[in-house]
Amino acid sequence: MGTTTADGRTPAPSGDTRAARGLVPPRRSPAPAPAGGPTRWRERLRAPRADRSNAVHPGAWWLWALGLAAAASRTTNPLLLGLLVATAGYVVAARRTDAPWARSYLSFVKLGLLVIAVRVLFSTLLGSPIPGAHTLFTLPEIPLPDWARGIRVGGRVTAEQLVFALYDGAKLAALLICVGAANALANPARLLKSLPSALYEAGVAVVVAMTFAPNLVADIARLRTARRLRGRPAGGLRAIVQIGLPVLEGALERSIAVAASMDARGYGRSAEVPPAIARLTAVCVLGGLLGVCAGSYGLLAAEGGVYGLPLLIAGLAAAVAGLGLGGRRSLRTRYRPDRFGPRSWLVAASGAAVAALVIWTGSYVPEALHPSVVPLAAPVLPLWPALSVALGLLPAFIAPVPKECS
Repeated sequence: MGTTTADGRTPAPSGDTRAARGLVPPRRSPAPAPAGGPTRWRERLRAPRADRSNAVHPGAWWLWALGLAAAASRTTNPLLLGLLVATAGYVVAARRTDAPWARSYLSFVKLGLLVIAVRVLFSTLLGSPIPGAHTLFTLPEIPLPDWARGIRVGGRVTAEQLVFALYDGAKLAALLICVGAANALANPARLLKSLPSALYEAGVAVVVAMTFAPNLVADIARLRTARRLRGRPAGGLRAIVQIGLPVLEGALERSIAVAASMDARGYGRSAEVPPAIARLTAVCVLGGLLGVCAGSYGLLAAEGGVYGLPLLIAGLAAAVAGLGLGGRRSLRTRYRPDRFGPRSWLVAASGAAVAALVIWTGSYVPEALHPSVVPLAAPVLPLWPALSVALGLLPAFIAPVPKECS
């Protein structure tokens, strides 16, 4: 028996009831996407969330950054250097964490700008060997004795010498910023675990030095924020003096804590090694390093191309063997060592590809990487080196996304 409303009318059947009576065709559910469709491939190519098993090896971040730095060292084109810095900055912004060392990238950028300013200032005050025809201004020149011949203070300042100083300072600043990108992305503690046993003690010193600067920057930012919250000025010479003492105290406490933790972990203890093995280790390491130096010189020299590569390979093999023998002195073990997975290889290969392609381009068209200063000409962004630098953006898309960035 059907239902009626208050006014005696029969309500219209719903969509499902009408479909059951055959009045309208039943609604069909959307067909599932095929198993091999584009959605599945998109999910496979998407960077996963970072965890202990798939995180990028810290050595891969350093190899990527050193590749960008090698490319920056082969050019003085400010447009190409700016592209390298922008590439490093984008990858850092996309893949850094909230760890203290990850906040140091901006400090390296400021240090790079300071290097450019100091380089231009020194060129203005002390002159430059670059000849120039466009005089900007003339400073009072200080006469120097005869034994200081070739050095001048003040004098004529030309546009050519300032542009040359700007290009030179920009190259050094780009090198520092690339190193800062590696420092912001790579976990120094994990990097120390990945070093060979023979380099463990030297690696500890390097890691402590690398982590001191980011922690110092974090302490300064924390103290300045605390002063602002209390209504006190955070800038000026007086504020710097008042902040310096707490920062120094924090650094001293941190160094004491690091020393205590190293002593508790048995740092500095070594195993007994036979004298013959010790002598063989020293011979392999020293001989390998000499072979690497001689092989590198042979590759760079025009007449040493025949023996350069074999000598370099032999030197590397001897040095690796020496490091393996030297690791017998270390008693430490590794708990859950980091793996150099496929994504880590891709990250390292992207930096190596940037360096190789920029160096290869410079050997064919050097004028594209070194803009003319005399005569003065505007820099032009070369196409192929710019596309090569774009390969450095690959880690921003394939490296696992940290939890803080997701």
